[in-house]
Amino acid sequence: MNYIEAFILAVVEGITEFLPVSSTGHMVASSTLMGIAHDDFTKLFTIVIQFGAILSVIVLYWKKFFQSINFYLKLFVGFIPAAIFGVLFSDQIDAMLENAIIVGIMLIIGGVFFLFVDKLFEKTQVDDNLPGYKKSFIIGFFQCIAMIPGVSRSAATIIGGLSQKMTRKAAAEFSFFLAVPTMFAATTKKLYDFYQDGIMMNAEQVKILAFGNIVAFIVAIIAIKSFITFLTKHGFKLFGYYRIIAGILILVMVMFGFQLKF
Repeated sequence: MNYIEAFILAVVEGITEFLPVSSTGHMVASSTLMGIAHDDFTKLFTIVIQFGAILSVIVLYWKKFFQSINFYLKLFVGFIPAAIFGVLFSDQIDAMLENAIIVGIMLIIGGVFFLFVDKLFEKTQVDDNLPGYKKSFIIGFFQCIAMIPGVSRSAATIIGGLSQKMTRKAAAEFSFFLAVPTMFAATTKKLYDFYQDGIMMNAEQVKILAFGNIVAFIVAIIAIKSFITFLTKHGFKLFGYYRIIAGILILVMVMFGFQLKF
């Protein structure tokens, strides 16, 4: 991987991680098109640059993270379902990650749902605050749905927030907050797996990785700010159309023999 390829992947990560469009599908499709998808360092890179995305949330909402212990307790409660499901069904999740067709289909199904979701929840969006413990736990179960590749973690948790009568803005922000412990735990676990497999980095790869994290951090900040503004004004319909197109493109890539390994 060179710096140009690292820049492209970091931009894709920064844009898609917190948008309801499945960052996993975009990262793998991008690395496949560049011909670097099966390289061990590329796989490591696509995981580690999530730290840059995580940091963007903490920097943007730093006041929330220093507000009170209740904030962290609510995140922990929301994180519990995904932690349990991740441990119990890790083998099944890994098996689904090998199937690009599932990713494409779930992108399309989610896209069709997004075409109608604004009307479905338009009369229930009344709560603009952080959810309570019970609501946090329920949203955490929605996050478990995102273990099916192509669903999108942010999509599942935002819909979970809307189902609990949260406004679009509040639901999206809680989705960002919940991403911090969830992504940190998942990324740390994957890093440990790579270490166990004996995958090491040289000095140049460490520099590329640092560069990627910086780019992902900057792009994610811009993406989060833009997404909140767009979502509040326009809703989910455009993301629905985009997901349908992205899902079809992934299925077409599979049909033409591209080896997409998620």
